[in-house]
Amino acid sequence: QVQLVESGGGLVQAGGSLRLSCAASVSIFSLNPMGWYRQAPGKPRELVATVSTSGITNYADSVKGRFTISRDNAKNTVYLQMNSLKPDDTAVYYCKGQYLNAYDVWGQGTQVTVSS
Repeated sequence: QVQLVESGGGLVQAGGSLRLSCAASVSIFSLNPMGWYRQAPGKPRELVATVSTSGITNYADSVKGRFTISRDNAKNTVYLQMNSLKPDDTAVYYCKGQYLNAYDVWGQGTQVTVSS
């Protein structure tokens, strides 16, 4: 069974930084693309950033220039470096990967809270 486990969430003041990690139970070459999504209370889940096996990245306009997605193939881990955090970034952040072009796998989520 393919599993994704997120970590690194927490409480941070506005302007601060956090790095989220998503560890896969399989080779991340089998998960393409991989991405981060977030869901704030009362709002739909939205795309934050994705990265392909070839390293092509895509970002939501709201996080461009502040967030960076990256992958460590040797560790089967994808990261989301979040800088200049804003209260609007408060949400549960989820990792997702498309497994063998067949189905999506989601992590359990990690809470990020940004205080003003």
